[in-house]
Amino acid sequence: MTTTPETREQYSAHIPALATLINLGWRYVSPAQCLSWRGSTREVLLRAVLVEELQKRRFTHKGAEYPLSPNAIEQIVREVAAPGLHEGLLTANERLYTMLTLGVTVTEFIDGKKVQPTIPLVNWDHPAANSLLVTEEFELLSEQGTHTRRPDILCFVNGIPLVVIEAKRPDSGNPNTSMVAEGISQQIRNQGQDEIPLLFAYAQLLLSVSTTEGRYGTVKTPAKFWSQWREEELSEAHFAQVKNQPLSPESRAVLFADKPARMRTYFASLWSSPQLPTDQDRLLISLLAPDRLLEFVRYFLLSDKKNGKIAARYQQVFGIKKLLARINGKKTQGGREGGVVWHTTGSGKSFTMVFLCKALLLDPALRECRIVVVTDRIDLEKQLARTFLSGGAFGSDIASRKEGEQAKVKTGKELAWRIGKGSERIIFTIINKFNAASRQPECRNDSEELIVLVDEGHRSQGGENHERMRKALPNAAYIAFTGTPLLKNDKTTNKFGPIVHAYTMKRAVEDGAVTPLLYEERKPELNVNATAIDNWFEKITAGLSEQQKSDLKQKYGQKGPVYGSANRIELIAWDIAVHFEENFKSLNTGLKGQLATDSKLSAIRYKQCLDATGMVSSAVVISSPDTREGHQDVDEAKLPEVQQWWKDNVGHKAENYERDTVDAFATDGDPDILIVVDKLLTGFDEPRNAVLYIDKPLKDHSLIQAIARVNRLHEHKRFGLLIDYRGILGALDTAMSDYQDLANRTQAGYDLDDLDGLYSQMSTEYKRLPTLHSRLWSLFDSVKNRKDLEQYRQVLMPRYAEGEGGESYDTRQKVRED
Repeated sequence: MTTTPETREQYSAHIPALATLINLGWRYVSPAQCLSWRGSTREVLLRAVLVEELQKRRFTHKGAEYPLSPNAIEQIVREVAAPGLHEGLLTANERLYTMLTLGVTVTEFIDGKKVQPTIPLVNWDHPAANSLLVTEEFELLSEQGTHTRRPDILCFVNGIPLVVIEAKRPDSGNPNTSMVAEGISQQIRNQGQDEIPLLFAYAQLLLSVSTTEGRYGTVKTPAKFWSQWREEELSEAHFAQVKNQPLSPESRAVLFADKPARMRTYFASLWSSPQLPTDQDRLLISLLAPDRLLEFVRYFLLSDKKNGKIAARYQQVFGIKKLLARINGKKTQGGREGGVVWHTTGSGKSFTMVFLCKALLLDPALRECRIVVVTDRIDLEKQLARTFLSGGAFGSDIASRKEGEQAKVKTGKELAWRIGKGSERIIFTIINKFNAASRQPECRNDSEELIVLVDEGHRSQGGENHERMRKALPNAAYIAFTGTPLLKNDKTTNKFGPIVHAYTMKRAVEDGAVTPLLYEERKPELNVNATAIDNWFEKITAGLSEQQKSDLKQKYGQKGPVYGSANRIELIAWDIAVHFEENFKSLNTGLKGQLATDSKLSAIRYKQCLDATGMVSSAVVISSPDTREGHQDVDEAKLPEVQQWWKDNVGHKAENYERDTVDAFATDGDPDILIVVDKLLTGFDEPRNAVLYIDKPLKDHSLIQAIARVNRLHEHKRFGLLIDYRGILGALDTAMSDYQDLANRTQAGYDLDDLDGLYSQMSTEYKRLPTLHSRLWSLFDSVKNRKDLEQYRQVLMPRYAEGEGGESYDTRQKVRED
């Protein structure tokens, strides 16, 4: 018997999700049974279940085991039941998370003496030993008692609701509406103060699924950061096995006890033949198998003081798991194994390092390890130190900015002492400090309990300071993190070992982890003659009306600052001002831009020219004139114009000036554009940054790092723009698409596949649209009545179920993405 696909929510997503969870080991309980344990629609804890689990707990005192007393159990339940929502949802959630991961300390009396054991709420080492319950239609009264909400599915561990799921039908009938996006919106709405925040004080993982899609986040995750999951360990055969495992008669009876007979009949027919796993199944199996869920909650959630609660993306999870396995390995000649983590710039590399530090604290074999974080620039050291501190990588002993700053080594002599004599768990240092440190006799530590994390490991690691570091820490595990591809030769000969885990630019764009980049070359006319000026003027005013063009010509006529000048910077500044005004500022989205120049003098002159247009605001961020940057032939410290600008605008307050400027850039107000030379071209992660204007030579890693400044996610940014006034990207773009060296398939020493997805050339992207449009509509050639939505659905469902003639999951995914 052929069962016509049902697209209603209960049939397409809700019941299939429950069936998958039951097959994973969760026991279904009806809403009525759940409510009886709760006591009322105001409660979210299943207190009776929690008490029952706590009665199984034992603590050890002087070699003997003891059960918990009724008073101790009551104390734990009382603390768990009072999350403290009056302090805010995130604070309450973090308090509950601490109880979950570290346990609750209680007071007991043994032979009249007070003892204070810490009791775990969850059995992390044996997931199946916990109470694992799943229910549906969880009716909960709002905070003000004015209405109720009904999250679709909840998963309880020992009576505590850890997972909230919204399960939606696969389509809304509106091609512009994603049902998964609707589920995310409901999850975010329900966290509001007037909604049901109590539930989210406990919840650690939130999912929104439909048949063909699914995303996950955690409490207070903005919609743009809800993530896709790509499985790297479980096979398709495993997904199919879980999907098609028959429900036991008991489970089926409980699941359908309060549901219409026609629903039972429908699923009996549907489940009588094998079903292909859906993307919904893949997400549920990957994240909510009990062992996977407990691992994720324990290792891969963190509360960051700046960004709130963060759930790791899949590349961070699998990268860290591979790192832990690698670090636990020992070399035959002594010392721990190391390697390289290549996660493309913008995909969360700094937080990957923080997650790793947290995992090292929890791994029994590695928790005693000390960590040395090595960078090659002071600004990167500051950024990483802030991220580590705010993300909790230091542990509970480091609680203030002052104490966190103490982790940074100030001199080579101090570095040597900390290596040989110190006991700090985390040390930050610049690679160059090993030069002075190596001269100190105490600068050596032969321990294998040292892990060296090298940020941007492709730079500054080929010289003598790297060898000095190796000599000082001979048995440490060296882990290099990079956001840019390794040169092809470095993949096998680099100093850190093999690539442990890779996350490419193309994959990051496909996952929505970063914003796609579009590239446009705009070279200014340098010869000041009537034809060139007219052509240039028409180009930059293409979006203006005739009246606006006339007004502009009248304001800046032949004797004005542009038309009467051969100054290249003035021409480009006007082009930038018009481009930014037309494409960003006039739209009032709050997006900003960055201008990369070749020298401090150029940066200052760009600022003057942009100010003269009156169209955009700008600010300059450069290092002191006494600091040589790049490879300039001119010593800019001797240029009066640079010295005077620095004196008038920065003076002795360089750090405050840069901080205040960057902070202002992160707001809706001025400046619109940051003008830089080398500073803020790496390690600067401002989501508002939407366009990079390039007027400086860039190549290799510096090029890839710079253009990634505009790939961070922002709700108003569909793509990042690269506007090139030097022609530096054109050759690379041509090589990536046309280069035919089949002997080694490299460009400037990179694998072409590693560069795939870096950016797309604007002038060619639009040409793909007719082909993509035709390809899409060809799927529906068999549809006779173009107004009948059901006919389109009938075409799509078999195609999806059959996998387009046996195509792989990745191929089907690519068809949907196109």
